[in-house]
Amino acid sequence: MSSEGGGKHKTVCVTGASGYIASWLVKLLLHHGYTVHTTVRDLNDSKKVKHLMELEGAKERLHLFKADLIEEGSFDSAISGCQGVFHTASPVNFNVKNPQVEVLDPAVKGTLNVLNACTRVPSVKRVVFTSSLATVLFTGIPLAPDVVVDESWFSKPQLTSIFPNMMWYLISKILAEEAAWKFAKDHDLDLVTMNPGMVIGPMLQPNLNESVALIFNLINGAQTYPNEALPWVHIQDVAEAHIRAFELPSAKGRYILVESVAHYSEIVKLLHDIYPSIQLPEKCVDDEPLAKTFRVSKAKAESLGIQYIPLKDSVKDTVEKLREKKLIDIPSAT
Repeated sequence: MSSEGGGKHKTVCVTGASGYIASWLVKLLLHHGYTVHTTVRDLNDSKKVKHLMELEGAKERLHLFKADLIEEGSFDSAISGCQGVFHTASPVNFNVKNPQVEVLDPAVKGTLNVLNACTRVPSVKRVVFTSSLATVLFTGIPLAPDVVVDESWFSKPQLTSIFPNMMWYLISKILAEEAAWKFAKDHDLDLVTMNPGMVIGPMLQPNLNESVALIFNLINGAQTYPNEALPWVHIQDVAEAHIRAFELPSAKGRYILVESVAHYSEIVKLLHDIYPSIQLPEKCVDDEPLAKTFRVSKAKAESLGIQYIPLKDSVKDTVEKLREKKLIDIPSAT
């Protein structure tokens, strides 16, 4: 872990601060001594800002700014005076009716609006962009237990149709990262991207987010579990990796953040081991062979000093926070 106080006398901006990753990022940045500028769309929405203002150090060093991804120039005041920018703001919506308006424009145009603002602020030294493993996995190379995915892989948007419910979200992440790298090259901007898998662990925000919902659904009456193998990572590791990617001069390029790849059947087994008395789905959604797992290179993440929290702890931490927030009513862990 970075030492507390490492950000003393430094000011950074976190976009979309009410989100899952961003909230944790703000929490750890404050813990490390940073002054943090954060952006939200509505400063008066208590569901978006209350949990941020209650963080340790927020009263002294957290400053909220109103900004909208699709509004050109709206991030200028938040980024002014900052040495670093963490661009996390992007819609995470798996149930889309108007893809262009709801997902694609905010993700792609929003990213370019934020990066443009960074070029107008001379104090900005580095931008850390929250991307996704979605920009890595969809290359056409079949995933299998002997396949190792690394940062050299770049997804092709047309291959995301295998996940119809998530397709537009996946495409938005691919197009946004492509746009970010092109912009950085054209404007000589120091850019680092973070590419996490499915992020789980304790929520700080009050509302259930899409990735934690994958665990929530399994313990909230699901009759079956999906036939999917997904890459999982703890939220604290993701936030810490972002900070290290900003702090370390040697950091560059892309960083995959995945502790392990596990089929839903393994997640159900972990839940059963931790909470033996709760009802869990006993069968897969279909009779097809179980989706194959694959491996993900950890070398670059480890170069940041990240030592991953194990998947079992990630699952437990997720559920315990859901219990604490009274979103579920189950016995405590054994």
